Amino acid sequence: MSQAAAVEPTTLSIDHTKDQKFLRFELDGEFYGLDILKIMEINGMMEITSVPQTPQFMKGLINLRGKVIPVIDLRLKFGLPEEDYTERTSIIVIEFKTVNGTTQMGIVVDRVSEVITINQADIVPAPEFGSKLKSEYIKGMAKTKTQVLIILDIDLILTDEELTFGPKAAAAEPQENQES
Repeated sequence: MSQAAAVEPTTLSIDHTKDQKFLRFELDGEFYGLDILKIMEINGMMEITSVPQTPQFMKGLINLRGKVIPVIDLRLKFGLPEEDYTERTSIIVIEFKTVNGTTQMGIVVDRVSEVITINQADIVPAPEFGSKLKSEYIKGMAKTKTQVLIILDIDLILTDEELTFGPKAAAAEPQENQES
């Protein structure tokens, strides 16, 4: 069973009197936002130990002060072209819900910009088309003075199978010449 089926998506409830803080980051020239309450810390790139038989977007594991944390490349997860990491590339360590509770994971992004405050009245539901990623990952679209920010629902980006780091995860990626 996938996490998307097991975890209820967050509904977009708008309280026009409230502001919400988001971490703004960039992937392939587009700006995205994550609820600041989901973020544990932000790090520059560090050594990632690869794990065999995992999908390409699963980059491996990092040792963060003695804690082993899985890392995914969000660019690859969203089907965007792979790019070399630069001095601006960052690992955002997030905490998100699974069917078994909460877990931490690192997500690699092209560049972290800033923390921004957005009034909930400026957040609208995501359109059904025209986005580079599947709409179930999108919590909403925020209208800022200069751009539209894609607000992600981090709890729905990975399925439980993808989180297992092993044969189940490898099976989640299409395989060529596979016999039954």
